[in-house]
Amino acid sequence: MILLKHLAFVAVVAIATTVHGGEPQPAPTQVLHRTIKVDGLDLFYREAGPKEAPTVLLLHGFPTSSHMFRNLIPALADKYHVVAPDYPGFGNSSAPSVKDFEYTFDNLANVIQKFTEQVGLKKYSIYLMDYGAPVGYRLAVKHPERVQTLIVQNGNAYDEGLDNDFWKPIKAYWKDRSDKQGDSLRAFLTLDATKWQYTHGVRNVETISPDTWGHVQSLLDRPGNQDIQLALFFSYGSNPPLYPQWQAYFRQHQPPTLIVWGQNDQIFPAAGAHPYKRDLKNLEFHLLDTGHFALEEEGAEIAARIREFLGKQLPQ
Repeated sequence: MILLKHLAFVAVVAIATTVHGGEPQPAPTQVLHRTIKVDGLDLFYREAGPKEAPTVLLLHGFPTSSHMFRNLIPALADKYHVVAPDYPGFGNSSAPSVKDFEYTFDNLANVIQKFTEQVGLKKYSIYLMDYGAPVGYRLAVKHPERVQTLIVQNGNAYDEGLDNDFWKPIKAYWKDRSDKQGDSLRAFLTLDATKWQYTHGVRNVETISPDTWGHVQSLLDRPGNQDIQLALFFSYGSNPPLYPQWQAYFRQHQPPTLIVWGQNDQIFPAAGAHPYKRDLKNLEFHLLDTGHFALEEEGAEIAARIREFLGKQLPQ
């Protein structure tokens, strides 16, 4: 057990102390685990780094939480103020029932906006992944003056990439929100489905810790949580109609953008990454040979790309 803990620590430090090109960096600062009240909800978040430094806001995907950033945070925090909240219904945040909270992407974005204001984030870069994209792009469109850069990892803002088999039953649910159609989607909330999201498309499945899907599945299995996830499956249908608005934001404001995309992802495949090139002039584009949760296999590479990108784009 002591050896395993030591190896885990060494792995985190390796990510945190190496940038692209092998240049050594300071050891990571301590990650703090905090909770704040937002509209009566407990919002859990991870925070690290000097508050006077440029802020990176990490927005997680489905079905995980800020847990997906557990290694990325210390890899950035020597130089950046890093903040990663859990949405309502996810991770260690409050998970009120669907009767007590409106689980829509509009509402998640409203809660996260209030969260950023309460913790004092004036300007920030946003890491957008999966569900983090529709949450983060709502923030960006509403307050473009707050967004300094975008870091996009398997998060769509274009129709391309949503025409695959994974999305067919979800799109059917958008058209028919019946119990029968909803029940057909519960297969996406099983252990096998969760494990598939972490392991499909990776080069070496032995590099992916079972702690990932083990952590997530216990949260999905909480009483009432499947109804929360079904509500968000349905609400995802509100996102594609907003894509033209998000694309207009790209063209008008031209946020410097880094794309680090797992190209073997069958949920958000690489077809969804390429269209960003149409609208963004200051774009760094990298397809990585891994799957949906690219940080699990390419965490060191992504951290290095982010450090290099932010070093060029943000005043230090």
